[in-house]
Amino acid sequence: MNLRFTTNILRLMTYNLRLLLVLVFIAGCTKSQTSFTSDEIETINKYPQQKMRVLLYDDKTDSLFLRQQTKEFSDEDLQSDIFKNLKAQMLLTVLDTANTGVGIAAPQVGISRRLIAVQRFDKPDEPFEFYANAYIVYFSDEKRIGAEGCLSIPNRRGNVERSETIVVKYIDTESLKPCADTVSGFSAVIFQHEIDHLDGVLYIDKLYPDA
Repeated sequence: MNLRFTTNILRLMTYNLRLLLVLVFIAGCTKSQTSFTSDEIETINKYPQQKMRVLLYDDKTDSLFLRQQTKEFSDEDLQSDIFKNLKAQMLLTVLDTANTGVGIAAPQVGISRRLIAVQRFDKPDEPFEFYANAYIVYFSDEKRIGAEGCLSIPNRRGNVERSETIVVKYIDTESLKPCADTVSGFSAVIFQHEIDHLDGVLYIDKLYPDA
């Protein structure tokens, strides 16, 4: 009886150990399901709760990075702590009193992903809002010409022609549902400027001929 009891206990312990190992494996896989690269994670973690370094056009390495086509986020990315940290640090960067902006794109802080922050001057209190996997799907024929600058091209401005009204599609970072927003005026200009960054385009590529 004692031998049989001992054998059953060992079998139960072995089963529980195997189950524990399986659960640990599953948890590890779930944690690693985000598509953030090790370089991206290192860049974001380098600036905990701080502003990030803004890449500059006149730096050769930075310039090459700014010209890259960005990648989309997965749902797992958008739910991760590293994504939340990225948003918080991008906001601190664009609000830096030494170099304040009205919008910023992830490539400008060394993250080649489709994420922008835009100050919505068309909304009460003019909040900054984030848009993941953002694309413009409609440009109005009505145009406007105005002066633009860029955090990545300091001490320089130039006139650019933009559509007066656009439609932006993006993924809501909370519900993970696709959304669309019609935007006009100066806020539409900011969207166009920032989404250009996601496609490796800078405002100086679009300078109005009379500028």
